[in-house]
This record gives sequence, C-alpha cells and structure tokens, in this order.
Amino acid sequence: MTTLLRIDSSSRVAGSHSRDLGNTMESEWTARHPHGAVVRRDLAASPVRHITDLTIAGFYTPVEQHSPEIRREIALSDALIAELTAASALLITVPMYNFSIPSALKAWIDHIVRINRTFSYDGKAFTGLVTGKPVYIACAYGADGYSDGPLAAYDLMRSYLSLLFAFLGFTEIHFVSVEATTADTDTVARNLALAKQRAKTTIAA
Repeated sequence: MTTLLRIDSSSRVAGSHSRDLGNTMESEWTARHPHGAVVRRDLAASPVRHITDLTIAGFYTPVEQHSPEIRREIALSDALIAELTAASALLITVPMYNFSIPSALKAWIDHIVRINRTFSYDGKAFTGLVTGKPVYIACAYGADGYSDGPLAAYDLMRSYLSLLFAFLGFTEIHFVSVEATTADTDTVARNLALAKQRAKTTIAA
C-alpha cells in the first residue's frame, strides 16, 4: 500500500504554522493517492526518548551477539526504522528553534540514523540505504529573510536536514517554508497562504 509517514515536531499543537502547512501537504498527497494511508507520529504528543549508551552499543554490536537487554533497548529504533522504510513518502513538519531543529526531532533522527540499517560504510565512503522515496519538509521561521535574505547564514535547520536525508539516500528532498510567523496577523496570513500554494505545487511535482 502507498503510505505517507508524517512526523510532526513542533512543541506547539494549536497555532503551529509548520503543522498547518503540513496539513495542506498531507491533504494534497491524499488527494493524489486516494487509496493510500497516512501514518502519523507526533513527537510532541508522544516524545521519542533519547538514545543511551546501551542504544549505541546495540547499534554497533552484531545481531547474533545482542543480549536481551540490548534487544529491548533498540526495539524503539527497530520500530521507527520499520516505519520509515515501509513508507512510500515522508513528510516532516518542523519549526526553527534557535537556528536549528527541535530536540524532539533530533531524538527521532538519532534512532533512525543507524549503520547497516539506514546507511552503510565500507571504510572509505558512506552509502545511504533509504532510497526510492521523496521527503517533503514543511518549515516555519519566526523571522523573515532566511530563504534568500540577510538571515540565510543562520538557517542551520535547512542545511542540516538537506545533508541528513541525502546521507540516508534520499534524492528527492523538497522544502516548503513559511517565514515571518511572528509578524502581524495580516502578514502571517498572507505568507501562509502563499506557502500553501507552493506546497500544493511541490506535492504535484
């Protein structure tokens, strides 16, 4: 079955502009895939715990040497990776927090970036193992000027997510952004409307 995996990372639920933009992208995707399914993971409502020393040990220990404790510890990583690899497309909704991504999203990332599961390394080069699916990223910025303005150098969120998903093997990485979400009501409404139009075009592509 065609499946969209949606990951929401804003700490805000009501009033979240990244979630709002993501709703438009999800609606457009479901309109184009009427028989598809949407799997949602809300990292604010159900936070993913941070990895531990035992998690890392499990990632780098051969499967045949996994103890019961390690198997229990990496079960969450196994489940999250299974969701990711089973999906036909990925939708991430993310606000900029302090020039980068929310810690809730980083916790999810730390579980799904895993050697020999989502990437490999032969001693010379890395190879992404998550291929053949697009990722759509709905971003929200409080100020204006991040896309191509004076604040572009401060946008570590977009550069990080671009690098990360390319590292994992994604070749279709689509960003749609709304900026100046802390401006006056009319400006926010106008910017969000324009972003939603871009979102529809992006999904259509």
